[in-house]
Amino acid sequence: MNKPNIIIVENDVDEQLFMQEGFIESGLFHILAVAKNGEELFERLQEKELLLPDLILSDLNMPGKNGYDILKEIKADERLAHIPVAITSTSSIAPVIDKCLSLGACCFLQKPELFIEYATFAQKLLSAVQEYIPVKEK
Repeated sequence: MNKPNIIIVENDVDEQLFMQEGFIESGLFHILAVAKNGEELFERLQEKELLLPDLILSDLNMPGKNGYDILKEIKADERLAHIPVAITSTSSIAPVIDKCLSLGACCFLQKPELFIEYATFAQKLLSAVQEYIPVKEK
């Protein structure tokens, strides 16, 4: 299987770094871009030279456009609506998870407690989203 192309949306710079390191270590995804919030994500999605991702992984709570906003805008945009969006957060409160899923998230994963657990998190993410990612021809 080819590696899915992913865009990570995370406002915390340290968390961005550890996510990237864990995802690279896992070898499961190809990171197209890292955005600090929803505004930056949508700017990147408008860039002509950037491939559209197979998956967007977004933090839920961020300044500016947050995970809820991202879900609403992605699903409302005909060009982007097919892209699965996975939401991640330190929270695991059922109403929050339910709201994300009702807005169109393909899954909700709680962030790992330790930054060094992002390679394992990447494995969990791939398992959770595999059915939403199209198989690419070689």
